[in-house]
Amino acid sequence: MQANLTRSCLLATGFAVLLAGHVGTAQSADESVVMTQQGRASFYGGKFHGRRTASGTRFDQHDLVAAHPYLPFGSVVRVTNLRNGRSTQVRVVDRGPARSAQRHGRIIDLSRGAAQQLGFTAQGTAPVQLAVLRNGVKRGKIIASNEEASFNTMY
Repeated sequence: MQANLTRSCLLATGFAVLLAGHVGTAQSADESVVMTQQGRASFYGGKFHGRRTASGTRFDQHDLVAAHPYLPFGSVVRVTNLRNGRSTQVRVVDRGPARSAQRHGRIIDLSRGAAQQLGFTAQGTAPVQLAVLRNGVKRGKIIASNEEASFNTMY
């Protein structure tokens, strides 16, 4: 009888862990990923703070924004630091990194605020994975087919 009770408790615990894992997966599956990319991230701020970006907005080094070489402005990207597992979401407002940095594996320049959330301001760069959650607007048209109509007026 004790063995049956122990087995039942183990099965119930295992089922609860399995169910919790499934719920976590289901929540992250709701967030559709348009594209992924791996490489290195760097950050910028300081002398660029307050200047106009390529998209026309003023750069605020404390905002969660980024520069990417080709993603449309307004794209929303989840950036994950592969060293420590931290992640944050940024909006693409500028072009970069510089071509010379791209040749060395840099795929995105983040604001200082985003780099602080990811925990790599002391190192200067970090290995990252990008997950494009929402493509931005290019010449007034939405690029991704799964976009909400309201996004067209957001940026």
